[in-house]
Amino acid sequence: MNRLLLLAVAIGAALLGAGGMYFAGRMGAPIASDRARTEQIVHDYLVSHPEVLVEASSALRRRQSGQAIDADKAAILEPFGAAWAGNPQGDVTIVEYFDYNCGYCRSTLPAIDALIAGDPKLRVVYRDWPILSEESATAARYSLVAADMGKFAEFHRALYAGGPVSDATLAAAVTTAGLDLAKVQAAAKTPRIEAELARNLEVAKKLGMSGTPSWVIGDQVISSALPIEELQRLVAEARAAR
Repeated sequence: MNRLLLLAVAIGAALLGAGGMYFAGRMGAPIASDRARTEQIVHDYLVSHPEVLVEASSALRRRQSGQAIDADKAAILEPFGAAWAGNPQGDVTIVEYFDYNCGYCRSTLPAIDALIAGDPKLRVVYRDWPILSEESATAARYSLVAADMGKFAEFHRALYAGGPVSDATLAAAVTTAGLDLAKVQAAAKTPRIEAELARNLEVAKKLGMSGTPSWVIGDQVISSALPIEELQRLVAEARAAR
């Protein structure tokens, strides 16, 4: 932030210089050398501190992400049925966009469990985002049906525990969750399920997500598998910004 402040000062100086040059020009004074000197100050600073450009770019991306999140806040933060964990009144919400054929998504289960256990004010929302295969899309539909029937957590864990998605692992996860396979298959074809899946796909595209798992935490969108320490840092940052 100090570097960004210095950049702002440099740009401010440039603007002041430009203002001075304008009035000098109105009075007939030479301004070319002043303009060149001001431009050189800014140029030299950025050459000496190129990390400022990286920080400024990061700050811009974060601002744009925050605006995109605000534009679709309900579609992002409000869970579908029982597709959530933790404190329903939590002061910070982590949203995970996941695919059941994503090994990195499977590896997040212990980290999320640990986060919830260590943070009683945290809420986690799960959003199905099937982008890896046709089997992923079928699994997402079953997942949404399970969420609608109040059995998301049971299905979620059972399917990940079963390995790659197949007809057999889907049927086993449905049974483990205590649901009727025929009813789940029928419900998976309903407009309500299709509409939710389509909305998740659309919002993920708007947010610029590039792969699974992807996260929305505070005003940030991250497409990457994250260690628990990074998730904790992002949660703390989001909480401090409230």
